[in-house]
Amino acid sequence: MIRYARKKTKLQDRLDVFEALYRDKEPRIHSFIPEDGRFKRLRQQAAAVERRLPKPRRLPFGRSKPKSAPPLPALHGMLLGVKDIFHVEGFPTHAGSRLPARELRGAEAASVSSLRKAGMLIAGKTVTTEFAYFAPGPTRNPHNTEHTPGGSSSGSAAAVAAGLVDLALGTQTIGSIIRPASYCGVVGFKPSYGRISTEGVIPLARSLDHVGLFAPDVGTIARAAQVLCADWSPSAGSPRKPYLAAPIGPYLGRANEEMRVHFENLVNGLESAGYQVKRLDPFADFDEAVERHNLILAAEAARAHARWYEDYRSLYHQKTSALIEKGFTISAQDLKTALDQAEFFGSNLSTLMQINGIDLWISPSATGPAPKGIASTGDPIMNLPWTQAGFPTMSLPAGFSQDGLPLGLQVSADLNGDEDLLAWSAIIERDLVELV
Repeated sequence: MIRYARKKTKLQDRLDVFEALYRDKEPRIHSFIPEDGRFKRLRQQAAAVERRLPKPRRLPFGRSKPKSAPPLPALHGMLLGVKDIFHVEGFPTHAGSRLPARELRGAEAASVSSLRKAGMLIAGKTVTTEFAYFAPGPTRNPHNTEHTPGGSSSGSAAAVAAGLVDLALGTQTIGSIIRPASYCGVVGFKPSYGRISTEGVIPLARSLDHVGLFAPDVGTIARAAQVLCADWSPSAGSPRKPYLAAPIGPYLGRANEEMRVHFENLVNGLESAGYQVKRLDPFADFDEAVERHNLILAAEAARAHARWYEDYRSLYHQKTSALIEKGFTISAQDLKTALDQAEFFGSNLSTLMQINGIDLWISPSATGPAPKGIASTGDPIMNLPWTQAGFPTMSLPAGFSQDGLPLGLQVSADLNGDEDLLAWSAIIERDLVELV
């Protein structure tokens, strides 16, 4: 009897591509937490997903043409990387630390469960800095492995940049989505504060922590955002070109000379492409904003880690330990004052946008290209004010440095303007292709 090979499904083909890419690229970039039996697990999960897919219903007897099958889940068959501070059913959580995994376990993150229901397969846990702070892991930049991919969502950004996954979850407390997205040449999205649930994610600073996404393009981000963002309401129709503002003053001065020149060229190019751009200095108190952000971060990190730190102090990296020790010296009143000031900071920024008719801020995604070496994850200072304000922010690939490393354009909308940000970012993304 002749046996005919069953034709592979698109999902099985996708896993074949993933396995080949993984074996080729992962040994050099170290974006994933090692896992025994990764590909066997994925193929079993893919088979289970395909068995659960709704089947087309046939018409009544005598009519042979079946009805069309119900639509597939929104993100069916796409591969997901998950930063290892998210709890995922079936995976231990280490958070880039030496603490026992049993101490860190918890119920699966709400964001992970939502993406599973939307049809995604979990390719694995991705490398994070220790507890999403500054102590780096082994991940390297896919564009040049002698350079950092950024942090703390290092593995997630690198996995997307290497083409290993379609989407990756990360977090940002200062600049841990936007900066690595810039360094790795991918799209990064930090939503408005609270729009994506942090449930099931190990906190660093609860008032500053944002769950966000990495993808190769804005379209993929938008599909995932509709699944993840609370009260999502897509923008209707074809959006106009947004009215932009470009910061000047001490904030922009934090970027290096190459990035400032590159950013100015981008601004001029966007103006030539029909965008209106207003130059403003929104951060006259920028140094105060930085000091306030660091105070909130330290104080809340100390509170989040108090019990673990008491039991496992010797297992913490010195960078994380120094942050927590500093946090223990900050009073509850000083923290409350800083949080009130941060809220006022965001409110003033919103008012400035309204007075000047600004739709989006554009700014450098990082101080420059990815630094050489992996002992440091780079400087998140360009992302800090938008994180403190809780504004939704994107990093769009925007050309390369003189050394061939990616550079990003940071785009920020007003609080809870996530839908408009994504719609406008799709337009800017298209126009940047012509400019760079």
